[in-house]
Order: sequence, then C-alpha cells, then structure tokens
Amino acid sequence: MALILALDQGTSSSRSIVFDAQGHIVASAQQEIPQHYPQPGWVEHDPLTLWHTQRDTARQALQQAATALAREGRSLAELRAIGVTNQRETTVLWRRDTGQPLARAIVWQDRRTEAQCARWREQGLEATVRAKTGLVIDAYFSGSKLQWLLDHVEGARTAAERGELAFGTVDSWLLWQLTGGRVHATDVSNASRTMLFNIHTGDWDDELLALMQVPRSVLPQVRPSSHIFGEALAEVWGDGDGGSGGVPAGLGALPRSIPIGGMAGDQQAALFGQAGFEAGLAKNTYGTGCFMLMHTGAQAATSTNGLLTTAAAQPDATPAYALEGSVFIGGAVVQWLRDGLQAIQAASQVQSLAESVPDAGGVMFVPAFTGLGAPYWQSDARGAIVGLTRGSTVAHIARAALESIAFQSTALLQAMGRDVAAAGARPVTELRVDGGACVNNLLMQFQADLLGIPVVRPKVVETTALGAAYLAGLATGVYADRHAIARLWQAERTFYPTLSRERADELMARWEHAVRQACAG
Repeated sequence: MALILALDQGTSSSRSIVFDAQGHIVASAQQEIPQHYPQPGWVEHDPLTLWHTQRDTARQALQQAATALAREGRSLAELRAIGVTNQRETTVLWRRDTGQPLARAIVWQDRRTEAQCARWREQGLEATVRAKTGLVIDAYFSGSKLQWLLDHVEGARTAAERGELAFGTVDSWLLWQLTGGRVHATDVSNASRTMLFNIHTGDWDDELLALMQVPRSVLPQVRPSSHIFGEALAEVWGDGDGGSGGVPAGLGALPRSIPIGGMAGDQQAALFGQAGFEAGLAKNTYGTGCFMLMHTGAQAATSTNGLLTTAAAQPDATPAYALEGSVFIGGAVVQWLRDGLQAIQAASQVQSLAESVPDAGGVMFVPAFTGLGAPYWQSDARGAIVGLTRGSTVAHIARAALESIAFQSTALLQAMGRDVAAAGARPVTELRVDGGACVNNLLMQFQADLLGIPVVRPKVVETTALGAAYLAGLATGVYADRHAIARLWQAERTFYPTLSRERADELMARWEHAVRQACAG
C-alpha cells in the first residue's frame, strides 16, 4: 500500500505525519516552535527553526513508520509522495545564493504594518485590492510584511532589485529547502493570501506590486495545489543542514528522490481533507486561530459581511474558490491561560477546569490580543474580560475563554449565512470541524448549541495534514480522482444542538455587546 508523508508547519509547532492510502495515520511526530515578540504587536519566527523542526519531525515520523512497517514485512520503499501544508501569510525573505534568511519571518499575527495599511485605506484603495485579491487591506496578509522587510532590513531592497533575494510564505521556504534550492514556487492557495495575487487572472498583479514596491523577481512561481513541484532528495533528512549528514539509520529504504506532489495553505488543505470539494460544504479549523471556509465552486463569491474571498486548494488548472472568515485568537487563548495567566499547567487541563462550573457565570472573554479578524476587522481592538463579579473564579474565566472560540466562530457562520442568503444559495446545514481544539467535547457541544446545526467531527482530525497528503496523492496517482478521496471521509461524532434558539440568540447578543466594549478603546 502506498504511503504519503505530510509536512504540516503551523504557527505553534511543526508536525510530520505518515499516512497510508486509506488516510490512516501510520506514524507522526511534532515539535513546538519558539515564538518571538520583540515589540508589542510584533510576532516572529526563526525561518531556520521552522525548517529544522520540520526536517527533524519528518525524520522521526519516518523512523517510527519504518519500525511499524518492518513488523508487517514492509518498508519505506512504499513512500510515494510528500505533501506540504503551512501557516499562511507568514513572510520569509532569503538569499538565493546561500539560502540564508535575511531576518526572522514575520508571522501572520504580526501587526507592525497596520499604519501602512491604514494609509492605503485612507487613499481609497480598499475597493481595488478587494476586487483583485478578494481580501481586505490588513496587516494580516503578506504584502505589507514583505514591503516592511525590503525597507527595514539593511541592503534588502537593493539586493531584491538585483534579483538576489527570494520571498515566500512558509510553503515556498520549505520547498526551497527540500529541493536543495532548486525550486522556488508556491501554490495558488498560498499566493492568494499575499495581497499581491490576482485571484481572477491567476497571476501576480503588477498594480499591487507597484503599490507595495515589490520587485517581481523575488516572487515564486504559482502552481495548482496538486502538482509535481519538485523532488525531495532522501539526504535532506540527514543530520546536517541541507542533508550533508547523509541518510539516518532506519531510513535506508527511502526512495532516493520523492515527488513533492501537493502544497496548500493550512486552511485550504483542511477543507480538502474534509472532502470539501463542492460549493456549499463548510469546515472550521480550531487551531491557534480559527478559520472557517465554505467552498463556492468555480465562482469567486463576494462577501458584503466582512468575509474574504480566497482561492481554495486547486487540484488542477480549474479555478476553485471559497469564502473565509479568520479568527486571530482561537486555541491561542488556552496558551494564554497557561503561559500568561498561569491558570493551568497544561492545555489539556482547560476542559476539566471549565467543566468545574456549570457556566461562565456571566463572564465574557473577548481575546482580541492582536485585534479582531472577520467579520469585525477591528485592528485596534484589545482583549477584554467583562461581566466579572465577586463570585467570578478562574474556572469561570477558563470557561469564558473556551466559549470565546465558539462565539467568534458563530459570528463567522452567521456572516456566511447572510452572504449565502443574498446569493440565493442553500444555507450550510452542517459544520465539519478539525484542528487540535476540536477534540474538546465541551467546546464542540457549545459550538453546536450556538450555531443551531450539527457539528461533525471526523475520525481523522488531522485534516490539514491529510488534505496535503490527498493533494500529493492525486498528483502521483495514488488516488484516481476526488471521488475516491471523498469515499474515505468518515464521521467520528456528531454534536447536535440542545439549546433553544432564543437562548442562543441571547448569548450571541451578549457576545456582540462585549465585542463593542473591546473595540471602544
């Protein structure tokens, strides 16, 4: 049976998973990555750490898989392809000759370029940017981050104009490393998150490049999400940078070169992993942030309710689009409870702490640590805990923190519903969920109660990595078509709403009131 290695480079960790052709996990490994906060509102990653942790987890997962396969008389010779998925918008700039990054990567959460984005909005450019890219003008996206690096890293702009530098989101950075610097490319889903890519023409947009003063020479080639991007040499799993250490013990059966057949931004990969190939299917990923996507088919639907139009994972040359809502702080609020408030010692303790009280006791937690994303787009909002009384405890705050994830996601689906109704399309009838926090039953039940529709958790919740594996498998012939993949999807549990719509509406009204307080300054 064919095997596929999925590399999942996320905001909080690097993860590698070996899947079999049925979508079952054979082996996996994960490492947390350090977060750097050099100034308020700034968030950075070390690009070499992103690569090294991804390389090391791949090696570990492959070694685990080799051991498991050996017991069945099989080997890593069955590895057919590599799929890559990644935190989107995070911006890396490196030298083409040495492969060395010029600076730390600017993470998607980083807000340092908000002043520049505000100037563009004041110049009346919002409609132009939205018409071309499907995005709002916001520091969230890569374009202003790349401009900042070119302007603030000594010698960067001059080197870029001479063609000496390469820019990429994390997928491009990993592809460069995997291929030993031979391939500088990205896929359409990641390109669509840069604010530099025209989702209608399928190319980098000269007007936007001029606006952000970005030389075209730094940009990667754009390919479909299921495509043979290049070959990863077995030596890249070695102990030295660039594979100089050779192939580690246990990996000798690896093919000498492995096709990199799939790349997609993490949220588009998750939609693909949830078999969301057709218009009307929606999923929500509960990770560091929360990201809800609804496939709109070959039609680039325009939102009038604060959502984004984005490219979906594209298996071939046929355009595919989705509506998207992004919550900046989802599961990261649990990290704050652990690291900031020190209310828990491990993220896994949050459910038991939250369940120790029957409800949040009137407490509302708006985790606008880096502003609010869709559908509010309030970059100057700040975190707020409201409704505190003398009876409030850390357990109430923990429950309110968990519930904030569901409140924000409900606001997204309600906005999506208004867009769908305006277009005369059928409403979303169920929400498929994935990501680390979706294993929290308390959160998933509360989500279903607020939404008023079933919330469906699949048997494989690692759908981001699974989507990358499926894309790679399509490109390499492991799967005949998307129908073969759709037949593999299975539900593990469905959460049905139990709350009256009147009570759910009352809770959402209280949430919106708390949001207004967080935005009041």
